Amino acid sequence: MPRRYRDFTEDDYRPRPNRRGSRPRTKERPDHSDAPVGMVVAVDRGRYRAVAEHDEAGAPAEGPIITCVRASRLRRQAIVPGDRVRMAGDTSGEDGSLARIVEVLPRRTVLRRSADDTDPTERVIVANADQLVVVTATADPEPSWGLIDRTLTAAFDAGITPLLAVTKLDLAPLDAIRERFEATGVEIVPCGFDDGGRPRITALAGVLADRLSVLVGHSGVGKSTLMNALVPDAGRATGAVNEVTGRGRHTSSSAVCLPLRGGGWLIDTPGVRSFGLAHVDAHNVLAAFGELVPATADCPKGCAHLADSAGCALDAWVAEGRAGESGPARLASLRRLLGNLAG
Repeated sequence: MPRRYRDFTEDDYRPRPNRRGSRPRTKERPDHSDAPVGMVVAVDRGRYRAVAEHDEAGAPAEGPIITCVRASRLRRQAIVPGDRVRMAGDTSGEDGSLARIVEVLPRRTVLRRSADDTDPTERVIVANADQLVVVTATADPEPSWGLIDRTLTAAFDAGITPLLAVTKLDLAPLDAIRERFEATGVEIVPCGFDDGGRPRITALAGVLADRLSVLVGHSGVGKSTLMNALVPDAGRATGAVNEVTGRGRHTSSSAVCLPLRGGGWLIDTPGVRSFGLAHVDAHNVLAAFGELVPATADCPKGCAHLADSAGCALDAWVAEGRAGESGPARLASLRRLLGNLAG
């Protein structure tokens, strides 16, 4: 005869098993404050390569490469070369070992770009860089003035020191590049070839020593050639310029960070053909146009510095030749960037 409801007692209670497991959930995470810290040097299809730091100043060692995956709670966070991370698990770097990135430490600087000036989606390129080396050729391919202006703007906005490394001086002189950017205060480093056909890297190596620097530029301008000269073991692929389009071919498909012989680290990035600035505050764009900044002191309050901005002092400043011979072109470039960001 079946038992009635009132015949049951507390002793008859049997809890249902938890379908998600018997372990209670907790919001307390493991403490990884003592986990070793390393710098990410490469990212490849879900695997991260890092080198451990070896001193109190946080300088990365040239020791074994530690292969890592990231913890599940970091799956939505971008981890890029230059990031300082805490690692748990096997950090020996031995073949077959695998560590886990459990924390990304705060970044000093972040270099990022978007697909275009209106795309809200940002792509982080590198973290914690001290210098942005914009590589441009004098010819084959011709200098991309717009891309250079954009990368300089991104560097100033990120608090990264920019400089120009100029290649292929055997094809054309440096004059046009120097004329256009000398007044900005950005350092220009010639990197032509010597009599033996090798890149002249002495001056550039001196600037890069003991810093974390990143190379950025169009495909075909010689970034990978410079990288191979500065880091002989880099083995970065090099390629020629397309004779039909005049553009370089993408020979580097991923960013990689390698140690320099004189101290410091250098990150080579894939060649870019666009550099969106949707993330940049319009007020910070002027920093890349140092020769035009003094004129803005005479602009009316809230001036947008566009061609139709009433009372903008930039026109008179450039007309008087106070921004140099390249002043009109530089002003047009500034206004093009400001217009894109405003639109």
